[in-house]
Amino acid sequence: MGRLLRLARIFSVALRFGLDEFVLAGNPNGRLARLLRAVLPQGRFDAPRAVRLREALETLGPIFVKFGQVLSTRRDLLPHDIADELARLQDRVPPFDPALAIAEIERSLERPLSELFVEFDREPVASASIAQVHFAILRDGRDEPTLAAVKILRPGMLPAIERDIALLDSAATLVEKLWADGKRLKPREVVAEFSKHLHDELDLMREASSASQLRRNFTGSPLLAVPEIHWDWCSASVMTMQRMHGLPVSQVDALREQGVDIALLARSGVEIFFTQVFRDGFFHADMHPGNILVSTREETRGQYIALDFGIMGTLTEVDKKYLATNFLAFFNRDYKRVAEAHLEAGWVPASTRVDELEAAIRSVCEPIFDRPLKEIKFGHVLLRLFQTSRRFGVEIQPQLVLLQKTLLNIEGLGRDLDPDLDLWKTAKPYLERWMSEQLGWRGLVASIKREAPYWAGSLPQLPRLVHHALARQDLIESNMRNLLHAQRRRNRLLAGIIALLGLMLAWQIALVGFF
Repeated sequence: MGRLLRLARIFSVALRFGLDEFVLAGNPNGRLARLLRAVLPQGRFDAPRAVRLREALETLGPIFVKFGQVLSTRRDLLPHDIADELARLQDRVPPFDPALAIAEIERSLERPLSELFVEFDREPVASASIAQVHFAILRDGRDEPTLAAVKILRPGMLPAIERDIALLDSAATLVEKLWADGKRLKPREVVAEFSKHLHDELDLMREASSASQLRRNFTGSPLLAVPEIHWDWCSASVMTMQRMHGLPVSQVDALREQGVDIALLARSGVEIFFTQVFRDGFFHADMHPGNILVSTREETRGQYIALDFGIMGTLTEVDKKYLATNFLAFFNRDYKRVAEAHLEAGWVPASTRVDELEAAIRSVCEPIFDRPLKEIKFGHVLLRLFQTSRRFGVEIQPQLVLLQKTLLNIEGLGRDLDPDLDLWKTAKPYLERWMSEQLGWRGLVASIKREAPYWAGSLPQLPRLVHHALARQDLIESNMRNLLHAQRRRNRLLAGIIALLGLMLAWQIALVGFF
Protein backbone atom coordinates (compact mmCIF):
# COMPACT_ATOMS: atom_id res chain seq x y z
CA MET A 1 0.00 0.00 0.00
CA GLY A 2 2.87 2.35 0.83
CA ARG A 3 4.39 1.82 -2.62
CA LEU A 4 1.05 2.47 -4.30
CA LEU A 5 0.67 5.71 -2.34
CA ARG A 6 4.18 6.77 -3.36
CA LEU A 7 3.39 5.98 -7.00
CA ALA A 8 0.22 8.05 -6.73
CA ARG A 9 2.25 10.94 -5.29
CA ILE A 10 4.69 10.76 -8.21
CA PHE A 11 1.82 11.03 -10.68
CA SER A 12 0.24 13.89 -8.72
CA VAL A 13 3.54 15.83 -8.62
CA ALA A 14 4.01 15.25 -12.35
CA LEU A 15 0.54 16.67 -13.04
CA ARG A 16 0.99 19.53 -10.56
CA PHE A 17 4.11 20.69 -12.38
CA GLY A 18 2.67 20.07 -15.83
CA LEU A 19 5.06 17.32 -16.88
CA ASP A 20 2.31 15.96 -19.15
CA GLU A 21 3.71 18.52 -21.61
CA PHE A 22 6.68 16.20 -22.19
CA VAL A 23 4.35 13.30 -23.05
CA LEU A 24 2.46 15.50 -25.51
CA ALA A 25 5.68 16.70 -27.12
CA GLY A 26 7.15 13.20 -27.41
CA ASN A 27 4.11 11.56 -29.03
CA PRO A 28 1.44 14.18 -29.77
CA ASN A 29 -0.85 11.78 -31.62
CA GLY A 30 -0.61 8.85 -29.24
CA ARG A 31 -3.51 7.46 -27.22
CA LEU A 32 -2.11 8.74 -23.92
CA ALA A 33 -1.52 12.21 -25.38
CA ARG A 34 -5.12 12.40 -26.64
CA LEU A 35 -6.42 11.33 -23.23
CA LEU A 36 -4.31 13.95 -21.42
CA ARG A 37 -5.46 16.68 -23.80
CA ALA A 38 -9.08 15.72 -23.16
CA VAL A 39 -8.73 15.66 -19.37
CA LEU A 40 -6.19 18.38 -18.59
CA PRO A 41 -6.36 22.04 -19.62
CA GLN A 42 -3.44 23.09 -21.79
CA GLY A 43 -1.32 26.22 -21.31
CA ARG A 44 -2.12 26.32 -17.57
CA PHE A 45 1.45 27.21 -16.45
CA ASP A 46 3.47 30.40 -16.76
CA ALA A 47 6.82 28.92 -15.70
CA PRO A 48 9.00 27.41 -18.46
CA ARG A 49 8.93 23.62 -18.83
CA ALA A 50 12.58 23.22 -17.77
CA VAL A 51 11.98 25.07 -14.49
CA ARG A 52 8.90 22.96 -13.78
CA LEU A 53 10.83 19.74 -14.47
CA ARG A 54 13.64 20.77 -12.11
CA GLU A 55 11.18 21.76 -9.36
CA ALA A 56 9.28 18.48 -9.75
CA LEU A 57 12.48 16.45 -9.33
CA GLU A 58 13.41 18.48 -6.22
CA THR A 59 9.94 17.87 -4.79
CA LEU A 60 10.13 14.12 -5.36
CA GLY A 61 13.36 13.67 -3.42
CA PRO A 62 17.03 12.62 -3.59
CA ILE A 63 16.78 9.74 -6.05
CA PHE A 64 14.98 11.89 -8.61
CA VAL A 65 17.51 14.69 -8.06
CA LYS A 66 20.31 12.17 -8.76
CA PHE A 67 18.54 11.20 -11.97
CA GLY A 68 18.36 14.87 -12.98
CA GLN A 69 22.07 15.32 -12.24
CA VAL A 70 22.99 12.45 -14.56
CA LEU A 71 20.77 13.84 -17.31
CA SER A 72 22.29 17.31 -16.93
CA THR A 73 25.72 16.02 -18.00
CA ARG A 74 24.37 14.90 -21.39
CA ARG A 75 23.67 18.12 -23.26
CA ASP A 76 23.88 16.21 -26.53
CA LEU A 77 20.79 14.21 -25.54
CA LEU A 78 18.68 17.06 -24.12
CA PRO A 79 17.32 20.40 -25.32
CA HIS A 80 19.56 23.24 -24.11
CA ASP A 81 16.92 24.84 -21.86
CA ILE A 82 16.40 21.59 -19.95
CA ALA A 83 20.12 20.82 -19.70
CA ASP A 84 20.82 24.32 -18.31
CA GLU A 85 18.07 24.09 -15.72
CA LEU A 86 18.92 20.54 -14.59
CA ALA A 87 22.50 21.69 -14.07
CA ARG A 88 21.15 23.62 -11.06
CA LEU A 89 20.56 20.26 -9.37
CA GLN A 90 24.33 19.69 -9.20
CA ASP A 91 24.90 22.09 -6.30
CA ARG A 92 21.96 24.49 -6.07
CA VAL A 93 19.17 22.39 -4.58
CA PRO A 94 17.18 24.46 -2.03
CA PRO A 95 19.14 24.28 1.26
CA PHE A 96 17.76 23.16 4.61
CA ASP A 97 17.68 25.38 7.72
CA PRO A 98 21.23 26.24 8.93
CA ALA A 99 19.99 25.85 12.52
CA LEU A 100 19.40 22.15 11.77
CA ALA A 101 22.91 21.87 10.35
CA ILE A 102 24.46 23.44 13.47
CA ALA A 103 22.38 21.22 15.76
CA GLU A 104 23.55 18.11 13.88
CA ILE A 105 27.21 19.20 14.09
CA GLU A 106 26.99 19.73 17.86
CA ARG A 107 25.07 16.50 18.42
CA SER A 108 27.34 14.25 16.35
CA LEU A 109 30.69 15.82 17.37
CA GLU A 110 29.52 16.23 21.01
CA ARG A 111 30.94 19.73 21.37
CA PRO A 112 29.53 23.28 21.07
CA LEU A 113 30.05 24.98 17.73
CA SER A 114 32.27 27.64 19.37
CA GLU A 115 34.73 24.97 20.54
CA LEU A 116 34.94 23.43 17.08
CA PHE A 117 35.28 26.47 14.84
CA VAL A 118 36.73 29.96 14.99
CA GLU A 119 34.22 30.94 12.29
CA PHE A 120 31.27 29.10 10.77
CA ASP A 121 29.32 30.53 7.81
CA ARG A 122 25.63 29.98 8.44
CA GLU A 123 24.76 30.29 4.75
CA PRO A 124 25.69 27.15 2.80
CA VAL A 125 28.05 27.54 -0.14
CA ALA A 126 26.54 24.52 -1.93
CA SER A 127 23.48 22.36 -1.46
CA ALA A 128 22.73 19.06 -3.17
CA SER A 129 20.34 16.14 -2.85
CA ILE A 130 22.04 14.39 0.09
CA ALA A 131 23.86 17.13 1.98
CA GLN A 132 24.91 20.77 2.05
CA VAL A 133 28.28 22.43 2.62
CA HIS A 134 29.29 25.36 4.86
CA PHE A 135 32.64 27.13 4.97
CA ALA A 136 34.40 27.37 8.33
CA ILE A 137 37.73 28.00 10.07
CA LEU A 138 38.82 25.22 12.42
CA ARG A 139 39.74 25.85 16.04
CA ASP A 140 42.82 23.63 15.96
CA GLY A 141 45.39 25.77 17.81
CA ARG A 142 47.48 26.56 14.73
CA ASP A 143 48.91 30.02 14.08
CA GLU A 144 47.68 30.00 10.48
CA PRO A 145 43.89 29.67 10.03
CA THR A 146 42.79 26.26 8.76
CA LEU A 147 40.16 26.91 6.09
CA ALA A 148 37.66 24.06 5.90
CA ALA A 149 34.47 22.96 4.18
CA VAL A 150 31.93 21.21 6.41
CA LYS A 151 29.44 18.81 4.83
CA ILE A 152 26.27 17.95 6.77
CA LEU A 153 23.67 15.34 5.81
CA ARG A 154 20.13 16.48 5.12
CA PRO A 155 17.69 15.45 7.88
CA GLY A 156 15.37 12.53 7.15
CA MET A 157 17.29 11.16 4.17
CA LEU A 158 17.13 7.45 5.06
CA PRO A 159 13.32 7.03 5.07
CA ALA A 160 12.97 8.96 1.80
CA ILE A 161 15.63 6.89 0.05
CA GLU A 162 14.33 3.56 1.33
CA ARG A 163 10.80 4.46 0.21
CA ASP A 164 11.91 5.22 -3.33
CA ILE A 165 14.26 2.23 -3.50
CA ALA A 166 11.33 -0.01 -2.54
CA LEU A 167 9.31 1.55 -5.36
CA LEU A 168 12.16 1.02 -7.83
CA ASP A 169 12.49 -2.58 -6.70
CA SER A 170 8.77 -3.16 -7.33
CA ALA A 171 9.10 -1.63 -10.79
CA ALA A 172 12.17 -3.78 -11.48
CA THR A 173 10.28 -6.91 -10.43
CA LEU A 174 7.48 -6.09 -12.88
CA VAL A 175 10.00 -5.43 -15.66
CA GLU A 176 11.73 -8.74 -14.94
CA LYS A 177 8.46 -10.71 -15.04
CA LEU A 178 6.54 -8.95 -17.77
CA TRP A 179 9.20 -7.84 -20.28
CA ALA A 180 10.90 -10.29 -22.59
CA ASP A 181 14.31 -8.70 -21.92
CA GLY A 182 13.71 -8.46 -18.18
CA LYS A 183 15.94 -11.28 -17.01
CA ARG A 184 18.79 -10.33 -19.34
CA LEU A 185 18.84 -6.73 -18.08
CA LYS A 186 18.82 -7.87 -14.41
CA PRO A 187 16.83 -4.83 -13.21
CA ARG A 188 16.54 -6.00 -9.60
CA GLU A 189 20.30 -6.53 -9.35
CA VAL A 190 20.89 -3.09 -10.82
CA VAL A 191 18.49 -1.51 -8.30
CA ALA A 192 20.24 -3.43 -5.48
CA GLU A 193 23.61 -2.08 -6.63
CA PHE A 194 22.17 1.45 -6.83
CA SER A 195 20.65 1.04 -3.36
CA LYS A 196 23.95 -0.07 -1.87
CA HIS A 197 25.76 3.00 -3.16
CA LEU A 198 22.98 5.36 -2.05
CA HIS A 199 23.09 3.94 1.47
CA ASP A 200 26.88 4.32 1.44
CA GLU A 201 26.36 8.02 0.67
CA LEU A 202 24.51 8.41 3.98
CA ASP A 203 27.66 7.49 5.96
CA LEU A 204 30.02 10.45 5.77
CA MET A 205 32.78 8.59 7.60
CA ARG A 206 32.77 6.15 4.69
CA GLU A 207 32.90 9.08 2.26
CA ALA A 208 35.80 10.62 4.20
CA SER A 209 37.76 7.37 4.02
CA SER A 210 37.10 7.19 0.26
CA ALA A 211 38.40 10.73 -0.16
CA SER A 212 41.49 9.83 1.85
CA GLN A 213 42.13 6.78 -0.37
CA LEU A 214 41.71 8.77 -3.59
CA ARG A 215 44.02 11.48 -2.24
CA ARG A 216 46.66 8.84 -1.49
CA ASN A 217 46.27 7.35 -4.98
CA PHE A 218 46.98 10.74 -6.58
CA THR A 219 49.64 12.04 -4.19
CA GLY A 220 52.00 14.26 -6.18
CA SER A 221 49.90 14.01 -9.35
CA PRO A 222 49.70 17.14 -11.53
CA LEU A 223 46.34 15.90 -12.86
CA LEU A 224 44.09 15.69 -9.79
CA ALA A 225 43.96 17.25 -6.32
CA VAL A 226 41.84 15.80 -3.50
CA PRO A 227 41.14 17.69 -0.24
CA GLU A 228 42.70 16.56 3.03
CA ILE A 229 40.27 15.15 5.62
CA HIS A 230 40.20 16.64 9.13
CA TRP A 231 39.29 13.49 11.03
CA ASP A 232 38.66 15.07 14.44
CA TRP A 233 35.79 17.05 12.89
CA CYS A 234 34.14 14.05 11.19
CA SER A 235 31.28 11.71 12.11
CA ALA A 236 28.71 9.59 10.29
CA SER A 237 26.66 12.73 9.51
CA VAL A 238 29.38 15.43 9.39
CA MET A 239 32.50 15.52 7.22
CA THR A 240 35.13 18.26 7.42
CA MET A 241 37.78 18.65 4.75
CA GLN A 242 40.29 21.12 3.40
CA ARG A 243 38.73 24.07 1.59
CA MET A 244 39.69 23.94 -2.08
CA HIS A 245 39.96 26.90 -4.45
CA GLY A 246 39.06 26.78 -8.11
CA LEU A 247 36.43 27.45 -10.73
CA PRO A 248 33.67 24.97 -11.64
CA VAL A 249 34.66 22.94 -14.68
CA SER A 250 31.43 24.00 -16.40
CA GLN A 251 32.58 27.67 -16.52
CA VAL A 252 34.62 27.17 -19.68
CA ASP A 253 34.81 30.84 -20.70
CA ALA A 254 36.01 31.92 -17.25
CA LEU A 255 38.64 29.15 -17.24
CA ARG A 256 39.85 30.28 -20.64
CA GLU A 257 40.19 33.85 -19.36
CA GLN A 258 42.35 32.51 -16.50
CA GLY A 259 44.76 30.95 -18.98
CA VAL A 260 43.62 27.32 -18.68
CA ASP A 261 44.30 25.19 -21.77
CA ILE A 262 40.81 23.76 -22.35
CA ALA A 263 41.87 21.15 -24.91
CA LEU A 264 44.56 19.86 -22.52
CA LEU A 265 42.00 19.92 -19.69
CA ALA A 266 39.68 17.66 -21.70
CA ARG A 267 42.48 15.18 -22.42
CA SER A 268 43.55 15.21 -18.76
CA GLY A 269 40.00 14.30 -17.72
CA VAL A 270 40.13 11.19 -19.92
CA GLU A 271 43.51 10.19 -18.48
CA ILE A 272 42.27 10.67 -14.89
CA PHE A 273 39.32 8.40 -15.60
CA PHE A 274 41.41 5.59 -17.07
CA THR A 275 44.03 5.95 -14.33
CA GLN A 276 41.39 5.49 -11.64
CA VAL A 277 39.75 2.57 -13.39
CA PHE A 278 42.70 0.53 -14.65
CA ARG A 279 45.60 1.47 -12.38
CA ASP A 280 43.70 1.67 -9.08
CA GLY A 281 40.40 -0.14 -9.67
CA PHE A 282 38.89 2.61 -7.49
CA PHE A 283 37.13 5.52 -9.16
CA HIS A 284 35.02 8.59 -8.46
CA ALA A 285 31.60 7.58 -9.75
CA ASP A 286 29.73 10.90 -9.44
CA MET A 287 31.80 13.16 -11.69
CA HIS A 288 29.19 15.69 -12.75
CA PRO A 289 30.37 19.32 -13.09
CA GLY A 290 29.04 20.26 -9.64
CA ASN A 291 31.65 17.96 -8.08
CA ILE A 292 34.67 19.15 -10.10
CA LEU A 293 36.67 22.37 -9.83
CA VAL A 294 39.71 23.45 -11.83
CA SER A 295 42.63 25.24 -10.23
CA THR A 296 43.54 28.65 -11.65
CA ARG A 297 46.58 29.22 -9.43
CA GLU A 298 49.89 29.72 -11.19
CA GLU A 299 51.58 26.61 -9.78
CA THR A 300 48.63 24.25 -10.36
CA ARG A 301 46.76 25.90 -13.24
CA GLY A 302 44.59 23.39 -15.08
CA GLN A 303 44.66 20.77 -12.30
CA TYR A 304 41.34 19.09 -11.56
CA ILE A 305 39.97 19.27 -8.01
CA ALA A 306 37.61 16.46 -6.99
CA LEU A 307 34.80 17.04 -4.48
CA ASP A 308 32.00 14.85 -3.06
CA PHE A 309 33.18 11.26 -2.65
CA GLY A 310 29.87 9.68 -1.65
CA ILE A 311 29.69 7.36 -4.66
CA MET A 312 32.90 5.49 -5.43
CA GLY A 313 33.25 2.45 -7.67
CA THR A 314 35.58 -0.52 -7.39
CA LEU A 315 36.68 -3.14 -9.91
CA THR A 316 38.20 -6.58 -9.45
CA GLU A 317 41.36 -7.60 -11.30
CA VAL A 318 39.22 -9.86 -13.51
CA ASP A 319 36.88 -6.98 -14.42
CA LYS A 320 39.85 -4.69 -15.12
CA LYS A 321 41.48 -7.26 -17.41
CA TYR A 322 38.36 -7.90 -19.48
CA LEU A 323 37.51 -4.21 -19.69
CA ALA A 324 41.02 -3.32 -20.81
CA THR A 325 40.97 -6.10 -23.40
CA ASN A 326 37.63 -4.85 -24.74
CA PHE A 327 38.65 -1.20 -24.81
CA LEU A 328 42.00 -1.84 -26.47
CA ALA A 329 40.54 -4.19 -29.07
CA PHE A 330 37.83 -1.62 -29.72
CA PHE A 331 40.39 1.18 -30.18
CA ASN A 332 42.35 -1.06 -32.57
CA ARG A 333 39.15 -1.92 -34.44
CA ASP A 334 39.78 -5.58 -33.67
CA TYR A 335 36.09 -6.43 -33.47
CA LYS A 336 36.73 -10.16 -33.46
CA ARG A 337 38.74 -9.77 -30.24
CA VAL A 338 35.91 -7.71 -28.73
CA ALA A 339 33.47 -10.50 -29.55
CA GLU A 340 35.84 -13.16 -28.15
CA ALA A 341 36.35 -11.14 -24.94
CA HIS A 342 32.58 -10.99 -24.42
CA LEU A 343 32.39 -14.76 -24.78
CA GLU A 344 35.36 -15.36 -22.46
CA ALA A 345 33.82 -13.11 -19.80
CA GLY A 346 30.47 -14.89 -20.05
CA TRP A 347 28.67 -11.70 -21.02
CA VAL A 348 26.95 -13.45 -23.96
CA PRO A 349 25.61 -17.03 -24.21
CA ALA A 350 28.25 -19.67 -24.95
CA SER A 351 26.39 -20.65 -28.13
CA THR A 352 26.93 -17.18 -29.68
CA ARG A 353 28.72 -17.24 -33.03
CA VAL A 354 31.83 -15.05 -32.88
CA ASP A 355 31.61 -14.00 -36.53
CA GLU A 356 28.01 -12.78 -36.17
CA LEU A 357 28.75 -10.83 -32.98
CA GLU A 358 31.87 -9.39 -34.63
CA ALA A 359 29.84 -8.14 -37.61
CA ALA A 360 27.22 -6.56 -35.36
CA ILE A 361 29.83 -4.73 -33.26
CA ARG A 362 31.55 -3.50 -36.41
CA SER A 363 28.31 -2.03 -37.75
CA VAL A 364 27.88 0.03 -34.55
CA CYS A 365 31.47 1.18 -34.08
CA GLU A 366 32.86 1.88 -37.55
CA PRO A 367 30.68 4.96 -38.24
CA ILE A 368 31.97 6.79 -35.13
CA PHE A 369 35.71 6.22 -35.49
CA ASP A 370 38.02 9.09 -36.40
CA ARG A 371 35.28 11.58 -35.55
CA PRO A 372 35.41 14.31 -32.92
CA LEU A 373 32.76 14.17 -30.19
CA LYS A 374 30.74 16.99 -31.75
CA GLU A 375 30.04 14.81 -34.82
CA ILE A 376 28.89 11.72 -32.89
CA LYS A 377 25.16 11.43 -32.24
CA PHE A 378 25.41 9.59 -28.99
CA GLY A 379 21.67 8.90 -28.77
CA HIS A 380 21.82 6.97 -32.04
CA VAL A 381 24.88 5.03 -30.88
CA LEU A 382 23.15 4.06 -27.61
CA LEU A 383 20.09 2.88 -29.52
CA ARG A 384 22.20 0.72 -31.87
CA LEU A 385 24.15 -0.71 -28.92
CA PHE A 386 20.93 -1.57 -27.11
CA GLN A 387 19.51 -3.27 -30.18
CA THR A 388 22.72 -5.29 -30.63
CA SER A 389 22.88 -6.32 -26.97
CA ARG A 390 19.24 -7.41 -27.13
CA ARG A 391 19.79 -9.47 -30.28
CA PHE A 392 22.74 -11.37 -28.81
CA GLY A 393 21.44 -11.66 -25.26
CA VAL A 394 24.22 -9.56 -23.71
CA GLU A 395 23.73 -9.71 -19.94
CA ILE A 396 23.90 -6.54 -17.87
CA GLN A 397 26.80 -6.61 -15.40
CA PRO A 398 25.45 -4.88 -12.24
CA GLN A 399 28.96 -4.36 -10.83
CA LEU A 400 29.77 -2.28 -13.94
CA VAL A 401 26.68 -0.04 -13.89
CA LEU A 402 28.53 2.68 -11.95
CA LEU A 403 31.39 2.53 -14.41
CA GLN A 404 29.00 2.93 -17.34
CA LYS A 405 27.35 5.91 -15.62
CA THR A 406 30.77 7.49 -14.97
CA LEU A 407 31.85 6.93 -18.57
CA LEU A 408 28.72 8.76 -19.71
CA ASN A 409 29.61 11.65 -17.38
CA ILE A 410 33.20 11.77 -18.63
CA GLU A 411 32.17 11.65 -22.26
CA GLY A 412 29.62 14.42 -21.64
CA LEU A 413 32.21 16.52 -19.80
CA GLY A 414 34.72 16.05 -22.62
CA ARG A 415 32.07 17.08 -25.16
CA ASP A 416 31.36 20.31 -23.21
CA LEU A 417 35.03 21.19 -22.77
CA ASP A 418 36.33 20.35 -26.23
CA PRO A 419 33.87 19.22 -28.94
CA ASP A 420 36.89 18.48 -31.17
CA LEU A 421 38.26 15.93 -28.68
CA ASP A 422 38.92 12.51 -30.21
CA LEU A 423 38.10 10.31 -27.23
CA TRP A 424 39.49 7.16 -28.83
CA LYS A 425 42.91 8.55 -29.79
CA THR A 426 43.25 10.17 -26.37
CA ALA A 427 42.53 6.99 -24.46
CA LYS A 428 44.35 4.46 -26.63
CA PRO A 429 47.99 5.28 -25.68
CA TYR A 430 47.15 5.13 -21.99
CA LEU A 431 45.44 1.74 -22.33
CA GLU A 432 48.34 0.34 -24.39
CA ARG A 433 50.77 1.46 -21.70
CA TRP A 434 48.60 -0.06 -18.96
CA MET A 435 48.31 -3.39 -20.80
CA SER A 436 52.08 -3.44 -21.28
CA GLU A 437 52.59 -2.78 -17.57
CA GLN A 438 50.18 -5.54 -16.62
CA LEU A 439 50.95 -8.25 -19.17
CA GLY A 440 54.37 -7.41 -20.63
CA TRP A 441 57.86 -7.40 -19.17
CA ARG A 442 56.96 -4.34 -17.08
CA GLY A 443 54.19 -6.41 -15.49
CA LEU A 444 56.71 -9.13 -14.67
CA VAL A 445 59.06 -6.59 -13.04
CA ALA A 446 56.18 -5.06 -11.07
CA SER A 447 55.08 -8.52 -9.90
CA ILE A 448 58.63 -9.30 -8.73
CA LYS A 449 58.71 -6.01 -6.81
CA ARG A 450 55.39 -6.81 -5.13
CA GLU A 451 56.52 -10.30 -4.15
CA ALA A 452 60.07 -9.29 -3.10
CA PRO A 453 59.16 -8.52 0.57
CA TYR A 454 57.55 -11.95 0.91
CA TRP A 455 60.54 -13.65 -0.68
CA ALA A 456 62.94 -11.69 1.54
CA GLY A 457 61.12 -12.97 4.61
CA SER A 458 60.89 -16.54 3.34
CA LEU A 459 64.41 -17.08 1.96
CA PRO A 460 66.21 -17.21 5.37
CA GLN A 461 63.72 -19.89 6.45
CA LEU A 462 64.24 -21.95 3.30
CA PRO A 463 66.94 -24.36 4.72
CA ARG A 464 64.78 -25.07 7.78
CA LEU A 465 61.70 -25.57 5.61
CA VAL A 466 63.63 -27.94 3.32
CA HIS A 467 64.94 -29.85 6.35
CA HIS A 468 61.42 -30.15 7.77
CA ALA A 469 60.12 -31.29 4.40
CA LEU A 470 62.85 -33.93 4.07
CA ALA A 471 62.32 -35.07 7.66
CA ARG A 472 58.63 -35.28 7.01
CA GLN A 473 59.36 -37.24 3.84
CA ASP A 474 61.60 -39.67 5.81
CA LEU A 475 58.82 -40.07 8.38
CA ILE A 476 56.29 -40.73 5.64
CA GLU A 477 58.57 -43.30 3.98
CA SER A 478 59.20 -44.99 7.35
CA ASN A 479 55.49 -45.17 8.05
CA MET A 480 54.87 -46.55 4.57
CA ARG A 481 57.52 -49.28 5.10
CA ASN A 482 55.90 -50.22 8.44
CA LEU A 483 52.50 -50.36 6.79
CA LEU A 484 53.80 -52.53 3.96
CA HIS A 485 55.50 -54.88 6.44
CA ALA A 486 52.32 -55.16 8.49
CA GLN A 487 50.32 -55.75 5.32
CA ARG A 488 52.67 -58.59 4.25
CA ARG A 489 52.31 -60.22 7.70
CA ARG A 490 48.53 -60.02 7.45
CA ASN A 491 48.67 -61.47 3.93
CA ARG A 492 50.86 -64.42 5.09
CA LEU A 493 48.57 -65.05 8.07
CA LEU A 494 45.52 -64.94 5.80
CA ALA A 495 47.14 -67.35 3.34
CA GLY A 496 47.93 -69.77 6.22
CA ILE A 497 44.35 -69.62 7.48
CA ILE A 498 43.03 -70.29 3.97
CA ALA A 499 45.41 -73.25 3.56
CA LEU A 500 44.41 -74.67 6.96
CA LEU A 501 40.72 -74.35 6.09
CA GLY A 502 41.40 -76.11 2.78
CA LEU A 503 43.11 -79.02 4.55
CA MET A 504 40.26 -79.32 7.04
CA LEU A 505 37.73 -79.34 4.21
CA ALA A 506 39.69 -82.04 2.32
CA TRP A 507 39.94 -84.12 5.50
CA GLN A 508 36.16 -83.91 5.98
CA ILE A 509 35.52 -85.02 2.39
CA ALA A 510 37.91 -87.95 2.77
CA LEU A 511 36.17 -89.12 5.96
CA VAL A 512 32.76 -88.97 4.30
CA GLY A 513 34.04 -91.09 1.40
CA PHE A 514 35.54 -93.65 3.81
CA PHE A 515 32.31 -94.22 5.68
